[in-house]
Amino acid sequence: MSEQVNLGIEGKKALITGGTHGIGLAIAEALAAEGCEVAICGRNSDRLSIATKAIARSGAKCLAIKADVTSKRETENAMRVIKREWNDTNILINNVGGGGRWGSDSIEETKEEVWSEVYDKNVLAAVRFTRFALPYMRRGKWGRVVTIASIFGKEGGGRPWFNMAKSAEISMMKSLAMKPELARDRITFNSVAPGNIMIPGTGWEAEKKRDPVAFRKMVREKLPMGRMGSPREVANVVVFVCSMRASLVNGACFVVDGGESRSF
Repeated sequence: MSEQVNLGIEGKKALITGGTHGIGLAIAEALAAEGCEVAICGRNSDRLSIATKAIARSGAKCLAIKADVTSKRETENAMRVIKREWNDTNILINNVGGGGRWGSDSIEETKEEVWSEVYDKNVLAAVRFTRFALPYMRRGKWGRVVTIASIFGKEGGGRPWFNMAKSAEISMMKSLAMKPELARDRITFNSVAPGNIMIPGTGWEAEKKRDPVAFRKMVREKLPMGRMGSPREVANVVVFVCSMRASLVNGACFVVDGGESRSF
């Protein structure tokens, strides 16, 4: 019988932004299964309720906070709740984001607001929560910050406002990782860049229903494994990066795409 790997994060307090569905929920469930207390925030009350029940199945405590993190006011309120209930944060997963399908293929026809809104939803949300969590991590001399980026943060191919935002997230993690005063407090900063992930209720599911033949053709021709990834496969990588076993992993960007991307 093989010995179970102890990731050493039992009892840690983990905050996952956008943790009510898809990759965020998979990460929250995986961290809860490792014994972490988790806090999730999201805009939809029904999703928050469903996610809380799913996380509770592992026996973990879950703090659910209704907040739209593109709103500075609601973000600050979420932070007040965490400070009141926990007064601590050991692990931060900057998962909330998106915007890859916003706007149109035409740069001229896409309003400037799309660029700023996508940047705000991805980068500035991550900045706000990272700045909030760092004092707790420095106080405890340990922390993990993981930002969910995209393969389009590493190469061209997506819509430019989305690529720009995801590149900025990866850059932020690398820049913070190189700060000696943070690294020597045993705080690490890494990013995870998923490829095409099938998430219920999102764009790819709609594409599959709209034109199943074209969808199967795309998967066959573009994805070396002949399938899309799952949120849990991304979560598995994130949980390892958060673990004590990843103590020397700092400033890295982990691509989780089954070989789909073209960059090294």
